[in-house]
Amino acid sequence: MCKVYLHLAEGYEEIEAITVVDVLRRAKIDIETVSVSGNKEVRGAHNISIIADKLFENADYLNCDMIVLPGGMPGTVNLEKHEGLIKNIIDFYQQGKWVSAICAAPSILGKLGLLSGRSAVCYPGFEKDLRDALISSEPVVVSDKIITSKGPGTAIMFALKIVELLKNEQLAEELKKNMMVV
Repeated sequence: MCKVYLHLAEGYEEIEAITVVDVLRRAKIDIETVSVSGNKEVRGAHNISIIADKLFENADYLNCDMIVLPGGMPGTVNLEKHEGLIKNIIDFYQQGKWVSAICAAPSILGKLGLLSGRSAVCYPGFEKDLRDALISSEPVVVSDKIITSKGPGTAIMFALKIVELLKNEQLAEELKKNMMVV
């Protein structure tokens, strides 16, 4: 069974975080929210708080298959400041494990040089931080083991792409139909 960690920092984009957790749980994918803020309660960019499943220091990255980074401001900046998370992102990339980011969060991957020569997308205005990426116009882009997406309005497509890649296309299509995604 796949294990996914979605990371929460103060100022995360609520739609991106909640949507991914909801869709992956519907797909029976083991996803947990991980706070990098030192507290389990994490406040989003629009003052919606979530109680994370665990704190970063209690997360077992050896048994995790995917890191998910929601965007939002200042959430993306706060994720980027967390040295332990950055180390894990680099380790996942080097090990060929999945790393996914949406909205402003792909800028973290770009600044680390992980998107160089790869197709990627982000929230408009953050393209300069994708450093040598091939900027796509698609809502969700997969390049090897990196998934990027544009923003809140693409969160369901982003989550369904994760389901497709971790489980299968049939389940993703079934969920899409059942959730009435047009």
